[in-house]
Amino acid sequence: MYGGGYIFDEPNKRQLNEEQLHDDPEKLADFEARIARGEKIEPGDWMPSEYRRQLIRLIEQHAHSEIMGALPEGTWITRAPGFKRKLALIAKVQDEIGHGQLLYNAAETLGKSREAMINDLLSGKSKYSNVFNYPAETWADVTVIGFLIDAAAIVNQVANAKGSYGPYCRALERICYEESFHLKQGHDAFIELATGTPAQRAMLQDALNRWWQPIMHFFGPPDKSSVHSEKLMQWKVKMASNDDMRNQFLDTYVPKIWDLGLTLPDEKLRKDPDTGKWEYSDPDWDLFKKVINGGGPCNQERLNVRKWAETHGRWVRKALMNPKDRIAAPVA
Repeated sequence: MYGGGYIFDEPNKRQLNEEQLHDDPEKLADFEARIARGEKIEPGDWMPSEYRRQLIRLIEQHAHSEIMGALPEGTWITRAPGFKRKLALIAKVQDEIGHGQLLYNAAETLGKSREAMINDLLSGKSKYSNVFNYPAETWADVTVIGFLIDAAAIVNQVANAKGSYGPYCRALERICYEESFHLKQGHDAFIELATGTPAQRAMLQDALNRWWQPIMHFFGPPDKSSVHSEKLMQWKVKMASNDDMRNQFLDTYVPKIWDLGLTLPDEKLRKDPDTGKWEYSDPDWDLFKKVINGGGPCNQERLNVRKWAETHGRWVRKALMNPKDRIAAPVA
């Protein structure tokens, strides 16, 4: 077990004050003035209840995405082409799990226990990124994940690392540093296939065709229909809108894909020279909602893996949290 339910800050024996759970107009004004000045909000500071709720939702979802994101690539560790690729994939999967731990730690500073977060993930109450509910059918899928999905994640994380909540920003700084290495590894593997044999190029093109729509979904619904963005941006939890991040990603990576002679499955994809904005076919947002809510091709499979790990790892957590149950180390 990770701990119990919604908790107080046990390490510092600090009980959340009742006033922190309600919005006091005067304190809210002071809080928003601090954010406007670019100050960081720390766990012991007063914060509006909605700010706390939104942060928990955002950081928890991010943590789940890191843990679940290790699964599609993890299945390729033993099948990756060559010893070098296997080692790189092992290191990357290990990093992703570590990122999840950093983010769960950050979310716990807001008063929700890790056990509650894991339980909400396994029950389907908490969400995670849509892209991790699709199968990695070939090695080309792994290169698309390693290059383009990691690139999309970096666009999001670099922006949010400049946000207002200290523990999340500090976790993101370390995560972004490590993700830059993942991106290089993914790019290298992607280029190897793009400049390889006709069969390798065909495999890569097929993977691109299948992953393009999930990638377009990755940044979330368009700004006009995003229910969380306005408040998150007001409080600098989120530093760029969904559409702006999607446009930044397209601006950086579509030319790289086209330069390799590869195509993308959207005839409307083009950059407007006057506005500098990319135009594209509207993704199927009904499909996005279906996947997010558990109806994707791999949702149940991925959750079943996490449930198995939760069940079979319970004895380790129990031993760690109950020192009397541990086996004593031998005396030298």
